[in-house]
Parts: sequence; structure tokens; C-alpha cells
Amino acid sequence: MRRAAEGDGRVSIVKNEAKSKNPVIVAVREQLEHRAAWLYLLCDEAQRHGLSWEDFAGDAVRRCGLFQGKGLTGKAGTQSLTGLKKTLFTLPARMVFEMKVLRCDDDHLDLDFGYCPLVKAWQKQGCTDEEIARLCDIAMCGDRAIAESFGCRLELPQTIADGADRCALRFVRAEKGEG
Repeated sequence: MRRAAEGDGRVSIVKNEAKSKNPVIVAVREQLEHRAAWLYLLCDEAQRHGLSWEDFAGDAVRRCGLFQGKGLTGKAGTQSLTGLKKTLFTLPARMVFEMKVLRCDDDHLDLDFGYCPLVKAWQKQGCTDEEIARLCDIAMCGDRAIAESFGCRLELPQTIADGADRCALRFVRAEKGEG
């Protein structure tokens, strides 16, 4: 794929600018960007060797999410989504992602992220909008697995990677009788 950095004249639909410039928050974001760069570079290198990103990356990230989810449910001592908020979406995490908690109870956790350091890393790598959206979907396999660990599903009505002004993450416990 051609990189946006090659100057092909296309304008990106992805808007992702941080409001907070706090040096500690910036340093944490840079660590997250570094890990996101790993994901992109691993996928890019795999593609050079004839592997499709979708052939392996989502499964690997899902395994990581299941591992993390097991630790989070153990730490929270519950599958309540209030426990997920307390263990994963802490104040520092909310600051890094410029996150707002819209609703939180045992069965629902509605979050809006105003900034994404992963998307920023992929933008810095010169990824196309299509690649950013694919990488985001792969990265979200981890969050989907964390949701699964809490007996829930994750809905993503909109993402920064797809050009929205925010990521909307909705953790929802399945209704009785729902598969």
C-alpha cells in the first residue's frame, strides 16, 4: 500500500489531535505509540512475506486481551463492568485517551475517547486511512477479548480511525436469552 507520506495528494479523514500537553501524559502516550508502531511494523513485514494482516494479527491481539482480561477480572474480583472501569479505565488512562465515562453500572460501560495514541503512531508511520482503520480493528480484538472476559460484548459505533471525532466504546452485558 502507498503511504500517505508519499504525498499522493489525498487528504486524510482521520483527525486525532490531543488537547492535553501535560508532559507526563505525553510521555505515557509516547510509550503507547511505540507499541502501536510495533503492531504496524509487524503487520507490514508479514505482508512483505506474503501473509495477510487478518491471517494472524487479530488472533494474536485477542490472545493478549484474553490474558489481560483474566488478570483484570481477578483483580476486580467480579465480572461487573464497574470493576472493569476501576481496573482498566483508571484516571490516568482516562487522561491519556481524553476519555469520558458516560455510563457505568454492572451491565454497561459507555466510554468516549477523544484522542488515540495508537492512531497517532500509525499516522506518524505514514499509514493510509485504510491501514489505520485495519490496524484499529486488529487492536480492538484485545478490547473485545477483555469484554468477553467480563461476560460482555464490545460495540464500537464510531472510531477515530474511521474519521469520527471520537471513539465510542460500549461494553454491554448480553441480555438473558441473547447468544
